[in-house]
This record gives sequence, structure tokens and C-alpha cells, in this order.
Amino acid sequence: QVQVVESGGGFVQPGESLRLSCVASGITFSNYLITWYRQTPGRERELVARITADGGRTNYADFVKDRFTISRDNARNTAYLQMNSLKREDTATYFCNAFRSPRSPVDDDYDLWGQGTQVTVSS
Repeated sequence: QVQVVESGGGFVQPGESLRLSCVASGITFSNYLITWYRQTPGRERELVARITADGGRTNYADFVKDRFTISRDNARNTAYLQMNSLKREDTATYFCNAFRSPRSPVDDDYDLWGQGTQVTVSS
């Protein structure tokens, strides 16, 4: 079964930390670019962090730089987003996307999304 599943969200107070996980199944995980996005009602989806298939390069949105860290463990088919010093404005649904170049016009497995995990930061 081809699947991407996020977990680790929750309710925390400002200044606290969470670690999100993205677990993939049914794919060769090491072939995929992993991107974390987040979405808040009334706002456009925004990119949070990205990591290359081999873990060699990362990119971050300015609003999470020096607070969040993206990583991956290809042996465990898992990517992570460590979120430190959380702020109220980090409240959102966080989504994991796995992407690779399509192999053919009928390739169903090149662009995969999880169901999302809710992060709420509030006092």
C-alpha cells in the first residue's frame, strides 16, 4: 500500500517543542524529495522546510529558520520536523509531501500527500 502518514502534532504552549514524523510505505523512500507544508484556515498553503532525497541539502522558510530542523532516516522510511521555540503563529495543519519525477503518464506514485497533523500553540 502506497501511503504517507504524519504524526506528532498536538497542543503546546509558546516556547515548547514538538517533533513531527512522516512515515512512508509502499515506495522506495530514498528516491523522494520530502517537503513539509502547513496550512491555516483563510491562508494559502506555505512551504515550511524541504530536504533532498539523500539528505544532503535542506531549505527553510524564513519564518522558521533557526527554530525548525528537517531530517530524514531513509533506513526507517521516515522524515522528521523538529520544531523548537514554537510561537502562536505556528498553529496550523502540517502536511508531508513526497515527490519524485513521474516514470510514465500513468504513474500514480510521484506526488504523495499525508492526511496532515494538527499543531496548536496557545497559552
